[in-house]
Amino acid sequence: MSEARLETVPARRGRAVRLGKGQRLKVINPHGAQVVDLWAFNAEDKDELMSMHHTHSTLKRLMPKAGEAFYTYKRRPILAVDEDHSPGVHDTVLPCCDRFRYVFDGYEGHHDSCADNFAAALVELGITPPPVAPQPFNLWMNCPVGSGGRIDYLPPVTKPGDYMVLKAEMDCVVIMSACPYDLDLPINGPGHKTTEVHYQVY
Repeated sequence: MSEARLETVPARRGRAVRLGKGQRLKVINPHGAQVVDLWAFNAEDKDELMSMHHTHSTLKRLMPKAGEAFYTYKRRPILAVDEDHSPGVHDTVLPCCDRFRYVFDGYEGHHDSCADNFAAALVELGITPPPVAPQPFNLWMNCPVGSGGRIDYLPPVTKPGDYMVLKAEMDCVVIMSACPYDLDLPINGPGHKTTEVHYQVY
C-alpha cells in the first residue's frame, strides 16, 4: 500500500483510471467535506455501466456494505466495497450535477459540473464519452431519504483523511469527479468550498 503513488483529482475537475480485475482504488477525502461522483464501466464494453438501480435491486438496500459490490446493467459485480474508513454516509439516489442543473438553479453563464468532468476525463483517457452521464455513486454525499420519501441535502459528515477502498471485480474504467457544486445547498459542506481529493491504485 505504501508503494502506491498518491494522485490528485483537482478541485472541480475529474480523472479516469483503468483498473484490472483485482486491483484496488483508494479514494481519500483530505479535507473532509468534498463529495466525489464516481462511475465505472466494463473496460471491454463501455455500454455495461455500473448501475445504482441494479445494485439496489440485487442487494435490497441503497448502499453496499463492506464485502458487497456495485452491479452493472447486466447484473454483474463491477466494484466491491473493500474498506470504508468513513462514517459510511454516501448517496446512490441522486444524479450528477450538469449544466441543466445550474440553469435550473438560476445560475447564469458557465459553471463546472460533474457531467462535464465525466466527459472530459474519458476524453483524456482516449475514450469517447456517452451523450449523457449516467447516475453516479456519490461518495460522502449526505442526502438521506426521510419519512414520506423526502430527500434532504445535508453537509457531509466525513472527517479529513477518511477514505474508501474499492476492488475491481472485472477489468474496468473508473471515473471520479470532485463535485464543483458551490451554490445554496451544503453539498460540499456549509462553507460551499470545493477542494481536491486524492486517490491511489494498487
